[in-house]
Amino acid sequence: MSDEYSATNVSAKTLMIQGTTSDAGKTTLVAGLCRLFANRALKVAPFKPQNMALNSAVTPCGGEIGRAQALQAKAAYVELDVDFNPILLKPNSDTGAQVIIHGKAITQNKGVMEAEQYHDYKKIAMNAVLESHHRLTEQYQLIVVEGAGSPAEINLREGDIANMGFAETVDCPVIIIADIDKGGVFAHLVGTLMLLSQSEQDRVIGFVINRFRGDISLLESGLTWLEERTNKPVLGVLPYLHGLDISSEDALITQQQLNNKTESKQKVRIVILVFPHMSNHTDFDALRLHPEIDCQFLFAKNPQIAVSIPACDLIILPGSKNVISDLTFLRHQNWHQDIAKHLRYGGKVMGICGGYQMLGQTISDPHHVEGNITYCEALNYFPITTELNTSKTLTNVEGQLYLQQRNVTIRGYEIHAGISQFVNGSKEKYQALLTIEGKKHGLLSDDNQIAGCYLHGFFDTTEALGLIINWLGSDINQAVSVEELENIAINRVSDACQQYLDMEKIEQLLSDWYKC
Repeated sequence: MSDEYSATNVSAKTLMIQGTTSDAGKTTLVAGLCRLFANRALKVAPFKPQNMALNSAVTPCGGEIGRAQALQAKAAYVELDVDFNPILLKPNSDTGAQVIIHGKAITQNKGVMEAEQYHDYKKIAMNAVLESHHRLTEQYQLIVVEGAGSPAEINLREGDIANMGFAETVDCPVIIIADIDKGGVFAHLVGTLMLLSQSEQDRVIGFVINRFRGDISLLESGLTWLEERTNKPVLGVLPYLHGLDISSEDALITQQQLNNKTESKQKVRIVILVFPHMSNHTDFDALRLHPEIDCQFLFAKNPQIAVSIPACDLIILPGSKNVISDLTFLRHQNWHQDIAKHLRYGGKVMGICGGYQMLGQTISDPHHVEGNITYCEALNYFPITTELNTSKTLTNVEGQLYLQQRNVTIRGYEIHAGISQFVNGSKEKYQALLTIEGKKHGLLSDDNQIAGCYLHGFFDTTEALGLIINWLGSDINQAVSVEELENIAINRVSDACQQYLDMEKIEQLLSDWYKC
């Protein structure tokens, strides 16, 4: 730990969760621990020093953080804060990403950096991380930290701010979690530990094994071996929680699974186009989780082979972190032709954020905010042109959705760099999809077949979802809201932590660490 940082540190405790791999269960475990400790009347904050994800949320002050930290904040019963995720990287190519610090995109290089550039920028980023962590230690009793990927990535060790580099700097203990469902759990844990420096190994206070199925007695000999081999305790074995509906941080749900979904129940079919730079796929959790909606993500696994859009009631063009590139991809898949055919047969189309921009006439990126292409023709369904700007709109909103000669309240958030304007003479002629603070927002085509707007979270309000399904010519029962389902899931994880983790030992190890 640096003397400079320790001199300003205060009494709050910090516990870090690192994983042997991506998707080992770090996000979920942090959420469960936040809820468990918060239920014990501790003031708890989630924290992720550096997050790389295209799913983000807007804080009340107009900043941007990863949706995983928004979930964890909900688990801790605290309002969203940019300090929960001081560094957010939003990839817009295979090698580059927009860099967001304390909720705002940096102004250097129009906010976008290549991987090599960001490596040189890490010292500045670490200062931002430590500023946020220090502010949280002044407000909270416990900070539960989520690492990123694996701490054993040898090529990323130098200048690390996401895993052990952070833990060493703030001198906090670490628990390592591994996913047994993937296989090789003992190799993952032992191998990860062996690739750490001695000081890093010393701060690992134990292991958690995640997603176990079967008879625990068959695992016990392996647990004993692991503890003897590493001289580290196994602090618990969490079971595989079937049907756990917690938003995935960056991995898109690929299975159209749900235990209560049957073809006889499904009333509408919705297809969501998956772009290479698709953002905020959590927009569609309400559709995916509803038992009466057949919601499918359409993947083009081989970009060189076109995959046709199947027959459906609604095609959704989602958000994008590189709109022009994704629009080019859409055309390469011949999806623009499929969309036109779908509309000729009376189907409906909706665009959200970047997808809304694609439905306009043109998209320009004169400042190269998202890529190297400065201009392209769009799909020409709406009389709007969009120009991408270096500044970004970040706001939580509430408004009225107008469809089927009815209106209902709708809530959501806007995250976009584009500014869309109407072509000459069209502004007063169009039909707005929404009103926000009394102003028209979004578009609905004259033939009632095409809708679009900038609003993320569009389907999360149950009344709005019901009205959209009415627009598709059907009706559904009002299901439990996504927010309530998420809360139920958080409680399930918290209960599992209470039951299957040795919480008394974890608290003792944490207390002993801060007595030293």
